[in-house]
Amino acid sequence: MKILITGGAGFIGSAVVRLAVSRGHQVVNLDALTYAGRLENVAPVADDPNYVFEHADIRDRAALDRVFATHKPDAVMHLAAESHVDRSIDGPGDFIETNITGTYNMLEAARTHWVHEGKPEGFRFHHISTDEVYGSLGEDGLFTEQTPYDPRSPYSASKASSDHLVRAWFHTYGLPVVLTNCSNNYGPYHFPEKLIPKVILNALQGKEIPVYGQGLNVRDWLYVEDHADALLLAVTKGTPGESYNVGGENERRNIDLVTTICALLDDMRPGTAPYADLIRYVEDRPGHDARYAIDPTFIGKTLGWRPSVTVEEGLRKTVQWYLDNQAWWKPLLDTDGVGTRVGVST
Repeated sequence: MKILITGGAGFIGSAVVRLAVSRGHQVVNLDALTYAGRLENVAPVADDPNYVFEHADIRDRAALDRVFATHKPDAVMHLAAESHVDRSIDGPGDFIETNITGTYNMLEAARTHWVHEGKPEGFRFHHISTDEVYGSLGEDGLFTEQTPYDPRSPYSASKASSDHLVRAWFHTYGLPVVLTNCSNNYGPYHFPEKLIPKVILNALQGKEIPVYGQGLNVRDWLYVEDHADALLLAVTKGTPGESYNVGGENERRNIDLVTTICALLDDMRPGTAPYADLIRYVEDRPGHDARYAIDPTFIGKTLGWRPSVTVEEGLRKTVQWYLDNQAWWKPLLDTDGVGTRVGVST
């Protein structure tokens, strides 16, 4: 299968690219290479004959038409997005343009291609989204595919909007779409503005480790390579018009996650004092959702997928990757949002 993957130089996208190429798929990686998109993330497959890179922006419809006409993909996996909640608080416009208008452009370019090719039955437009579109859970319950949307941040609202567009193109135009909504990802090549790599890298530098509020917010953690496996299953085996929730079944409070990482570092790269001594509680994020947790029963029953990596296993593998790959992360430390906090506007 020839798959056009948008955002394939980003964190999750690059994991999908690497796995798809390793499984023999032809991959066209379309990425605008914004601050979090890095070709180093796909270096392991860059010379593979089944891999092609296209430097293009999903906000540029003419560029998308050219890419579709040139490569004639059998499927699209749409991962390109602005994805950092804190950045969406400071600059929501980028999220509207990329996540909503960009998705509209992708849908129209894909529909034009699909119609031109005679509406092949096997074509798929796979839209990758987030559990944050569902809003915030209390102490009990899980997000299912039937959970009503209730986004609370500019980021989640823009992703919810894009989800609705994708469903509308299925119902109105018959475009064969598949949607997936995932829980928090982590693992190798994770851009250092996000919680887990920020904890690891601040600790290694002897810097304070910021924890929002009291660290009581709960997230369900999904190892990125497990997620990539689920996504390839959905695009190749998923039913058109269907949505699949992809969760790690690994709920943890933020403070417990942070202290676990500190304990791993104490074991794997001992310092002069316990790394947990660096933890500092800071002012909470505006509109911070209390808890996310996904029920992945449906994708398990219909497509046979289950997460294979526990959070303890995944965190150890992730910490080891950052210890072994200083050349990847060190140049990123001065990036806005890595060395300084963003998302404090109210």
